[in-house]
Amino acid sequence: MTTNDPTPSTDFIRAQIERDREAGKNDGRVHTRFPPEPNGYLHIGHAKSICLNFGVAQQYGGKCNLRFDDTNPEKEDTEYVESIQEDIRWLGFDWEDRLFYASDYLERFYEAAVKLIRDGKAYVDSLDAETMREYRGTTHEPGKDSPYRDRTVEENLDMFARMRDGEFEDGAHVLRAKIDMASPNINLRDPTMYRIRRVHHHRTGDDWCIYPMYDWAHGVSDAFEGITHSLCTLEFEHHRPLYDWFLEQIGDIHRPQQIEFARLNLTHTVMSKRKLLRLVEDEVVSGWNDPRMPTISGMRRRGFTPDAIRAFCEHIGISKFNATHEFALLEHFLRQDLNSRALRTMAVLDPLKVVIENYPEGQEEWLEGINNPEDESAGTRKVPFGRELYIERGDFLEDPPKKFFRLGPGREVRLRFAYYITCTEVVKNDAGEIVELRCTYDPESRGGTADGRKVKGTLHWVSAQHAVDAEVRVYDQLFQSEDPEAGGDYMTDLNPDSLEVKAGCKLEPSLVEAAPGQPYQFERIGYFCVDAEDSKPDALVFNKTVGLRDSWAKAQKKK
Repeated sequence: MTTNDPTPSTDFIRAQIERDREAGKNDGRVHTRFPPEPNGYLHIGHAKSICLNFGVAQQYGGKCNLRFDDTNPEKEDTEYVESIQEDIRWLGFDWEDRLFYASDYLERFYEAAVKLIRDGKAYVDSLDAETMREYRGTTHEPGKDSPYRDRTVEENLDMFARMRDGEFEDGAHVLRAKIDMASPNINLRDPTMYRIRRVHHHRTGDDWCIYPMYDWAHGVSDAFEGITHSLCTLEFEHHRPLYDWFLEQIGDIHRPQQIEFARLNLTHTVMSKRKLLRLVEDEVVSGWNDPRMPTISGMRRRGFTPDAIRAFCEHIGISKFNATHEFALLEHFLRQDLNSRALRTMAVLDPLKVVIENYPEGQEEWLEGINNPEDESAGTRKVPFGRELYIERGDFLEDPPKKFFRLGPGREVRLRFAYYITCTEVVKNDAGEIVELRCTYDPESRGGTADGRKVKGTLHWVSAQHAVDAEVRVYDQLFQSEDPEAGGDYMTDLNPDSLEVKAGCKLEPSLVEAAPGQPYQFERIGYFCVDAEDSKPDALVFNKTVGLRDSWAKAQKKK
């Protein structure tokens, strides 16, 4: 398997689809859908569902719809609609001409609900919300019938019509399915189908003041669109009997098959749009696309690639059992992808000035730098070299230990693509802080060889004369614990060091024209990209995507 073209593995969903096709069910058609609610930005968990639904359709020559479940206008916004479409396209999938909204079907939902009322399968209930919850019972005790359950068909039709016409206050009445208040499946205890909500809808305006519940709208929408396999996450497993019951009661309608799979969970992450929204509203993060967020837009801004996310989703597979995957595993697939495509460059994030005293003043050279050793077609670039350079402050110690193979007084190191240098003097300010190093270079060592002698340390560097200033943002996990919710409120587990902003970083001049979305490897440091939102031509901002060290791969080798 390559990260660029993962091959779908056989799983229980694909096995079921193949059995259905062999049996001639749905005339061999495969038609799926991805049905997000436009009440927040998509996160990495949704990516698994997107890859599955669109991937299955592609694999079997079928179709996949994008359908917005926009039946809760209080929390919905066109901003979310637009961001969801952008995320799906970025992941590499296309719904073609099959963009739908549940609000497209509001009239048809209403007509189907009227049919259930006429057939004695639905009624208008006037209990208040608290009493209705009490009547519903518990997992150990059956519920009890509402005193309004036996309203006549005529009374229910009249009241439902008046609900639609706006005669009643919000919460005064609901429409409920009439199933079984003693059912061991609590979802079948006369579930609510409609509630009154006087809220402006982003598509239908104020045309409606009653809106269908998800369980009613979802399955009926699938039926209207001819969906063959309705793929849902595992929490909907106990809703499947209700999904089927609604379609049975409607009668003459297409019958999709609902199949459930385990959702995606990651360590150091919360996977709830409601909880992510709290992070945004409390300004813990800068927005839905903050690079620390597990949203697809946040990951894109941080430098994640669609190929890496698709390969990760393919690797973890589809199962019926909930599991939490290590964030390090996702980073492993990201490194694999970036290693093959990221252009190499040099950047110094904590600069320490170096003056090469025996290098001619005013002279400069343009050395040859390899753009990507994994991709010969990436070619080379010209890297400027001069008398004054910057190296990483951490690459020098005044009193280095035995196994410190970088620069120290009297020590010789290799400069990447350039020369061997030896530190001859340490310059300090009045506070005793090191502000500059004086060195000499070996003119015969250009390219990294000098009379056959070897040095153990190779440092990256940037020419001081040609350096480009930039701000670099270094990210860590947003939460300290693998399970941020284990201790109760996930907000108490926030990592205070999740963002470090480094100003005054020095970059190779080639990076002044870096484009958002283009990955770079800052040699010896990690993978970085231009911040698509805050970076400007005269004020560059780079985000650290991921470090070079692959902790997951290292752990696998030890097993």
